[in-house]
Amino acid sequence: MHCRHLSLLALLIFSLSSLTSRADAILPDIGGSGYSVISQQQEYQLGQAWARMLRGSSRIYQDAIVSQYVEELTWSLVTHSQLSDRRLEIIVLDNSAINAFAAPGGIIGVHTGLLLTAQNEAQLASVLSHELAHLSQRHFAAQLEEQQRNKPLFLASLLGSILIAAADSQAGVAAIQASLGASASSKLSFSRQNEREADYIGMQTLTSAGYSPHEMAGMFSQLQQAARFSKVPPEFLLTHPVTQSRISDALNRAHNFKGKAKKQNSIDFNVAKARIQVNYAKDLDALIASYQDQLAKQNNDSLKYALAFAALKNNKLALARKQMDSFSRHFKTRLSSKLLTAELHTAEEDYEKANKVLTSLRAVYPGNHAVSFIYAQNLLRLNQPRKASGVYRDLVENNPSDSRAWYLLAESYGLEGNIVGLHEARIEFFLLTANIDKALQQADFALKEPDLTPNEKARLQQRKEDAKAIRESLEFNF
Repeated sequence: MHCRHLSLLALLIFSLSSLTSRADAILPDIGGSGYSVISQQQEYQLGQAWARMLRGSSRIYQDAIVSQYVEELTWSLVTHSQLSDRRLEIIVLDNSAINAFAAPGGIIGVHTGLLLTAQNEAQLASVLSHELAHLSQRHFAAQLEEQQRNKPLFLASLLGSILIAAADSQAGVAAIQASLGASASSKLSFSRQNEREADYIGMQTLTSAGYSPHEMAGMFSQLQQAARFSKVPPEFLLTHPVTQSRISDALNRAHNFKGKAKKQNSIDFNVAKARIQVNYAKDLDALIASYQDQLAKQNNDSLKYALAFAALKNNKLALARKQMDSFSRHFKTRLSSKLLTAELHTAEEDYEKANKVLTSLRAVYPGNHAVSFIYAQNLLRLNQPRKASGVYRDLVENNPSDSRAWYLLAESYGLEGNIVGLHEARIEFFLLTANIDKALQQADFALKEPDLTPNEKARLQQRKEDAKAIRESLEFNF
């Protein structure tokens, strides 16, 4: 991890401990929540600052099809949850470690390794439901209030440990173990109480959304199995300890479930998992052979998609096309199939054909960020940066926290010769990744550009003031 992120982490730990020690004097009672130590708005502000640090210290997964799927699945669960404050940000991290986490203020992080471990969508949904329960029950506020009476630094160090883990698996494991080891048994008991409550409420969310409650216990078992065959336990187990009693409790609740589960898996889950498997594969030839062996035993569209995508990534375009031609009629109508067609045209360097497919998809799926990202990338290959910039602008307007979209918008502005736009987009990217000094430096560079209009000067000056305010927010001076 870079020194900048270590210093920010140190600031986080120091400031949270100061926040706790000063809580009675500066933090209002929010009423019916039961927590006087921190309000929901303050939790949200804390989460926004923490997310900036997370984006700056961790790799965001670049496959928009995967991130779109995780976001859509999470939001489908939110409607069945007890979450009242629905200002959420879902961040998919490029990290093969098995982990997911919720942070104050509606931040949910999902490691790609979790999708590789889950056997089906219901298991992934069980983890997301559990994290949503932590947010809806405000367990961070509860933990902070408990630690105020005991050890104020514990929550700060645990948050910092999760931040380290997002960027560096080995360091994160050591930090989390140290955080948990420093806590007395009474505090661990409080944590176990939170976990039981999150299991219980998470299962309610899971079943309300139509998934089998048995899959929560199944996911717990998967995590335990992963721990047995690894020298380093899955990070999820360090912040969410899974005991045999938790598995038994989950199984008992599942057996008492009276409803009927309608969903277990989806093609979209299989597609996302396959794309991650292919992107992480060290030997694509071996992976292709494995998919071919599986297809010989079980012929289905998900496996055909996995083989086609692996072949495409391995530049075996004839094999990819052969598999895509064999998709079922129904699967060929799905967005994932049509996007793969566009990706194949791109690999064949037939950018006009890809553009035709993507233009049609933009009309059918307006606002879909996977379609938009792939469409904009293809426009740049067609040497149409101005049009690509328009697509990226739509993306950041719909999701102002999307650091990747801001980065690509800056690149697109540069290609079209929009220098002021390039500066402004870079400023936003730096602010979203807690690079405050670079944001201020970029603003100074921009202000030296000749022929700036009064409006452009005013915007840039305002962003400098905003950058200073964001720096203050990173110091958690609520």
